[in-house]
Amino acid sequence: MLPWRRALRAAGLLRSAADPRPGASRRARCGPGERPVGRRAALPAGPDLRHFLRGVAAGEPGPEPGPVPGTGKVYLETYGCQMNVNDTEIAWAILQKNGYARTKELDEADVILLVTCSVREKAEQAIWNRLRHLKALKARRQQARLPLRIGILGCMAERLKEEILQREKLVDIVAGPDAYRDLPRLLAVAESGQQAANVLLSLDETYADILPVQTSAGGTTAFVSIMRGCDNMCSYCIVPFTRGRERSRPIASILQEVRMLSDQGVKEVTLLGQNVNSFRDMSEVQFQSAATPVLSRGFSTVYKAKPGGLRFAHLLDQVSRIDPEMRIRFTSPHPKDFPDEVLQLIQERHNICKQLHLPAQSGSTRVLEAMRRGYTREAYLELVHHVRESIPGVRLSSDFIAGFCGETEEDHQQTVSLLQEVRYNVGFLFAYSMRQKTRAYHRLQDDVPADIKKRRLEELITVFREEAARANEAMVGQSQLVLVEGPSKRSASELCGRNDGNIKVIFPDAEIEDAAGCKALVRAQPGDYVLVKVTSAGSQTLKGVPLCRTSLSRSAACH
Repeated sequence: MLPWRRALRAAGLLRSAADPRPGASRRARCGPGERPVGRRAALPAGPDLRHFLRGVAAGEPGPEPGPVPGTGKVYLETYGCQMNVNDTEIAWAILQKNGYARTKELDEADVILLVTCSVREKAEQAIWNRLRHLKALKARRQQARLPLRIGILGCMAERLKEEILQREKLVDIVAGPDAYRDLPRLLAVAESGQQAANVLLSLDETYADILPVQTSAGGTTAFVSIMRGCDNMCSYCIVPFTRGRERSRPIASILQEVRMLSDQGVKEVTLLGQNVNSFRDMSEVQFQSAATPVLSRGFSTVYKAKPGGLRFAHLLDQVSRIDPEMRIRFTSPHPKDFPDEVLQLIQERHNICKQLHLPAQSGSTRVLEAMRRGYTREAYLELVHHVRESIPGVRLSSDFIAGFCGETEEDHQQTVSLLQEVRYNVGFLFAYSMRQKTRAYHRLQDDVPADIKKRRLEELITVFREEAARANEAMVGQSQLVLVEGPSKRSASELCGRNDGNIKVIFPDAEIEDAAGCKALVRAQPGDYVLVKVTSAGSQTLKGVPLCRTSLSRSAACH
């Protein structure tokens, strides 16, 4: 590259062909009142193009090419699902590479970024409440002439861009889930006193080339995003409109990230996606002729079958081979995408957890049809029975919505009976919250009163806890292999971890034997596998006594 071109590119005044920014695209990214950011729309003060040309002609050394350094410290706050946790790690990896530092102290921050959720109204209200608190902080900083930039990232940014930018003029930048690469530019625009936004959805962005900076405590567990977006178009769900269409990361990049985590000592990886088991890697030509797996029996989709691509069973096989001492989980799946090869693989591999998330949403076939879930109550129960036959001892979790459009008392009782029949170990239950843009918003009536939604939700939670307690009580007297995560939040003298079924286990922090054969007593540390004998059980927690420290492979060999 010629010296003058290198200088211009380092100064941000010349873009490569790999980073086109046509005028129409720039205008789409700009907030109200914001000028397009291009060669002439940088900060008002500073050298212009001719300055750099004269410097190069005079033989002055230009700056070396590389990322434009950021300024100040960034404070990141995450709301919502584990995908948002992963998005936070991606955003931070991008900002760190561009020279920003990170702080855990709000008062130290020059930039505050909230990674947001839009799946329910309550989640969005939490962000508005937080912004009211930050408004006072920003006012104090302005009085002290210490500028503070505030940004909204993620699903809420995608859904409410205009309202966020206009409401009290508090927010400086807005970035949707597919725009994190643009954060350095957006922050540079905000530094000049302008608002900046990029909420464009992408058909191919997976951040495959960005290795997230893991932020989970202790480094024992990690989340790896394998796909983004969703094509299911369930009538209640905002996700297709905030995160876009399904697209999967290349398998090679996923395996690279998992190997890196293994080298770092991570003992449990959860593969993430809005519809994780519909994974379909089309990154190589030869993948396009791969066989298409069949849907679970009795299940259908609103879209045509997608031929070709390496599927979830292949990915799960490859990931589980990387480290026999690393547990593998995945979430959140759709019940339609559980072919027999996936179930068989889970049953065969000792390091793939025998725990499945099977989101039901309702126990009423009529409501399921209104939700556009693509199955009946009977088909769902048939899948549950097939899963339990294929994977003995499997633990199940699920999602349920109380008070969906048109739900009658009889429909509600059908959901109650499903909870009783399946007896889940873990559940996520919420009252229905209508979201704009969804099919339900345009086609259905949110006609279940709030007080009835609340009462039905409370009934579902009560029944779930009763049945989960019964399911967990069956483990009393058994030995469970627990991955230690750290001290218990309630007592420094106890440790906390999770068993294969993803159920929390609490046990005393005491000296125990090491099954490897050394005679010295040891104390379990985060990342250790400990065999624990269960002495009592509740709906959400097991308690027990530690027997010995062991390994995943050794424990599997003994069973």
